[in-house]
Amino acid sequence: MLIPRCFHAGWQAPSRLASLGAAALCCSLLLVAGCGVVARGVEHVQGASAHVGSIGRYGKLTNQELQWAKTAWRYMENNTNPDSGLVNGSDRLPILTAWHAGDYLAALVAAREIGLIDERELDLRLSRLLGFLGSMDLSEGKLPNKAYNAITGKMVNFGNQPEDIGWSAIDIGRLLMWMKITGQRYPKFQEYFDKVALRWNYCDIIDNCGVLSGMARSKGQTSKYQEGRLGYEQLASAGFAAWGFNTSISGKTPKTEAVNILGLPVHYDARDARSSGVQTPVLTMPHVLMGMELGWRHPAAWESDPHAAGPASRQLADEVYRVQEARYRKERVFTARSDYQLRTEPYQVLDAVFVAGYPWNTVGNDGKEYEKLALVSTRAAFGMWALWPTDYTDRLIEVVQSLYDPERGWFEGRLEASGAPQQNITLSTNAAVLEALLFKLKGQLYPFESAPGYFQVQLADMFLRLNRCLPSERPICTATSATGRVSSMPLPLN
Repeated sequence: MLIPRCFHAGWQAPSRLASLGAAALCCSLLLVAGCGVVARGVEHVQGASAHVGSIGRYGKLTNQELQWAKTAWRYMENNTNPDSGLVNGSDRLPILTAWHAGDYLAALVAAREIGLIDERELDLRLSRLLGFLGSMDLSEGKLPNKAYNAITGKMVNFGNQPEDIGWSAIDIGRLLMWMKITGQRYPKFQEYFDKVALRWNYCDIIDNCGVLSGMARSKGQTSKYQEGRLGYEQLASAGFAAWGFNTSISGKTPKTEAVNILGLPVHYDARDARSSGVQTPVLTMPHVLMGMELGWRHPAAWESDPHAAGPASRQLADEVYRVQEARYRKERVFTARSDYQLRTEPYQVLDAVFVAGYPWNTVGNDGKEYEKLALVSTRAAFGMWALWPTDYTDRLIEVVQSLYDPERGWFEGRLEASGAPQQNITLSTNAAVLEALLFKLKGQLYPFESAPGYFQVQLADMFLRLNRCLPSERPICTATSATGRVSSMPLPLN
């Protein structure tokens, strides 16, 4: 039987025919088939046309996928502190980082656009978060502290004791990205996010060429360090670039080397971990977030050349995906590896495709190897499923789709060694599930083209100088200032 073109994936009706009604046209062409088939074909076309970026899965969420989203949102409901309106970074553990605040914004946007909450709840939750961001105490009076008590909103250390411990450029970059995305998708809030960004002082966190620096404080002593390695560094720099900062250093791919794993090349950050004391893991999540939010394009590169940063970034992401699929094909080991958190030592795990000289290596933040902690990561599996619609990710999602408590949210994943669930429940994992489902529904989440807001108006005022090293207050990056300083760096606690 001859199949009309309207049934083929990727078909788009010419405007003249579309005006007649695509469903009616196809029904008239195919007398034998029922119009139900035609309707599904038209729905397929409509879903594709509404999906920004034309990558990954697309279409309306199924009933099962809606239930996945509701389970993830249950975490937010359970962990919202009534006094502050802030959400715990881990289940029933009231610590919040700038990264977590970005995750919460992603979860809010997803919940509203998927239809889990109404406009009023979005407004109330965003208003409370904006109230915190606009008035919170800042480390050294400049930037968000590395941690806050989610009940009181006060600066704390990671033991939840009051302390100014410095800032993380990676975490702040994540928050900046979602402040920009949320303000652009909901313009009535844009002014208030702009005022939050204008409140911060950027002199020590990013230099004129985009090198990102964190700050550690302990017992009154401070130390500044270059922050970021391949993956998370580019993701964070995109957050700064979205606000107009020059990110010529952190936004580009650093020097890399390739390792052969299962016959496939995998590039990793070539900066020497032995001299810097910083691991250079190949992880899934930074590439997944870069894909869902930016389509593997960098805002700074987009302004000058829409294709400048795409191929390299996407190539790196595809390498990370393909080698994990190859491991399943050759060794029958389901693989979705990334960093994750524990409530006990070593607290943070780099469950990597490649780290410390070995493939499929699992290293704690203490530098020791923890083979038994290798995980099929829930958030990595959902991200891979959203971006790579393959038979492998269909199977992979089956491995994690039951790893949740219906009253508490999604678990971190399933242990490779035993199949047992890793039952820690975090904001980042539940937000990532919601973000993956929003991506399937809407496509690329950061709109590269947007109307200027309050932030841009203030920067354009030549008589207004806040002396906070905003983009308009900086000299132009030069070759002599574009240095690649490297020192110790903690990876993001997400």
